[in-house]
Amino acid sequence: MSSERFLKEVQAIGEKFLLKLQKLPKAEPVEIVSFSVVLLFIVTVLVLTIIACSCCCCSCCGCDGRPDPRHRKSQVRPAAR
Repeated sequence: MSSERFLKEVQAIGEKFLLKLQKLPKAEPVEIVSFSVVLLFIVTVLVLTIIACSCCCCSCCGCDGRPDPRHRKSQVRPAAR
């Protein structure tokens, strides 16, 4: 997918979202609740993704940006006889 087409898709989704927000005060209660549930789901997924990525980065590199020596892989060699 080209970046131009992707930008058009994102713009179309944004326009639909804004149109939905503009119609929301006049909507029925069921529609308001369903829109809120979908919005809550999207926010939850984004927050969980950010938490997962930050935990992964912190466990690999530590908070100071250096690799954590405890997580270094070591090679196991057979015992000498």
